Amino acid sequence: MGIKEELGKKIKRMRLNRGLTQEQLAEAVDVSQRTLSGIEIGENFVTAETLDKIIKALNTTSEELFATDHLKEDDVIVEEIKNSINFIAKDSTKLDILYNVTKSLMKE
Repeated sequence: MGIKEELGKKIKRMRLNRGLTQEQLAEAVDVSQRTLSGIEIGENFVTAETLDKIIKALNTTSEELFATDHLKEDDVIVEEIKNSINFIAKDSTKLDILYNVTKSLMKE
């Protein structure tokens, strides 16, 4: 995966984590929704000016935005979570914490 795709995936993930639609972020960044879509799927690369606006609109830092060492495909993440659950299940205190975190994530 190239830098355009990695950056686009990270922007999309951060946008979704902040509860923003493409339309909302595009408006905040002053680009068209089509342009933002192209950025998110790695077709378009951003200018420095647009990148600065994205960072501000997502209320993040360039360091966080460009930190890609933890990006993984969703199926890999799910498998790692399953493995973590099997490990955590052996400790009732950790299992209780995980249960409470999971319950809070389900409240949307």
